[in-house]
Amino acid sequence: MRKSIRDAIVAESNAAKAILDTCEREERALTDVEKDTIDGHMKKAQKLCETSEKETEFRKQMTDFSGTVTAGDEVPQPRPTDATGGSKQRLSIGARFAQSPEYKALLSSVPNGQFSEKMRIHSAPMAVPGGLKTLMTGVDPTSAGGLVEPDFRGMLDPFYQRPLTIRNLFTSGSTTSDTIEYVRLLSVTNNAAPVPEASSSAVIDGTIVTPEMGGLKPESGMTFERDSTTVKTIAHWIPITKRALADAAQIRTIIDEFLRYGLDEELEDQLLTGSGVGENFLGLANTPGIQTQVTGADALEITRKARTKVRIGGRATPTAYVMSPLDWEKIELMRSATSGDFFGNGPFSMTTPRLWGLPVVESEAVAPGTAWVAAWNWGVVYDREQTTVQATDSHADFFVRNLVAILAELRAAFAVLRPQAFVKITLP
Repeated sequence: MRKSIRDAIVAESNAAKAILDTCEREERALTDVEKDTIDGHMKKAQKLCETSEKETEFRKQMTDFSGTVTAGDEVPQPRPTDATGGSKQRLSIGARFAQSPEYKALLSSVPNGQFSEKMRIHSAPMAVPGGLKTLMTGVDPTSAGGLVEPDFRGMLDPFYQRPLTIRNLFTSGSTTSDTIEYVRLLSVTNNAAPVPEASSSAVIDGTIVTPEMGGLKPESGMTFERDSTTVKTIAHWIPITKRALADAAQIRTIIDEFLRYGLDEELEDQLLTGSGVGENFLGLANTPGIQTQVTGADALEITRKARTKVRIGGRATPTAYVMSPLDWEKIELMRSATSGDFFGNGPFSMTTPRLWGLPVVESEAVAPGTAWVAAWNWGVVYDREQTTVQATDSHADFFVRNLVAILAELRAAFAVLRPQAFVKITLP
């Protein structure tokens, strides 16, 4: 390879490395523009390798030469051969790749020769003049099949996670403060009525000039309550060794997802059942003014009466039922005592679960025996700081023990603007 081409390849690799160094220093992932730029540098380096290959087409196959090219670009000498004319030493494909300029350029593009989980790895393909003499397949165990090892991916299925369905029912808001003040509507008095045209301009005294004669309009009223809530922090962390982070490529992703999920699960529990004591949210179940429904012949009658309370008592349009999967199972399995037919759509229905015309949302956050129906948009979740994940070795004596603490946290607040729009149902 000519020195000018080699220098050009190094220049492209250094340009890509500079972008990676910047992302590593700023502890962030590559942007799409940076990824495309790095990809462009690597493609240019690949074209330069291809150009060099075309210039050396007259050379023999790699298996017949030492593969060493001098600075003067002399043609390499063949390796010493044995009595049969075969090469005394042949490089494996892995050895060829390890000694290839493409692989060396890739290593030189990353800090300290180690890849972080944020980096995008793209190596130029290794050129093999003349191709390979033997086709490798995965069928014959004497060919590539004997070299194939199981691809162990680790635990990719987060089996411990429950589906989170409550957060999206509420209205999403945002705040830049630690305290949120809001006004809650308590009652409305509507005295609107037809009014006759005034027949007298005199003062209405109730005797000579009545309100009707004076064209007096009726007065209505609204009662408000001022309330406030504070932003709460939900957080947790996990320790891990630096060696584990370096050796297991997936472990950081698994930990990040576990930590993020843990925050979302706790937030869902707080929205429903938070006690409001200390740093706990004031959850829906403990908010004053929530309506309840406990009477009814069976689960179907009770849930229907609760829906009516949202319309009349809450003056709102209900949007969904929320209940435990166990309770929804009981309702779906309800049958006619005479015919034995299911009250619902039966086992072969492919429609979205619905009850009395409303969607049914199943959640393990709801205790069996309890259900909710509401105009869920009257509850607001205010995001102060969305989920962040950070890693540091500065915790306690973690630095000298080669340990890393990975911390996840979020900050949010919750407020129910119209408690009467929520009905808590006690199921039989």
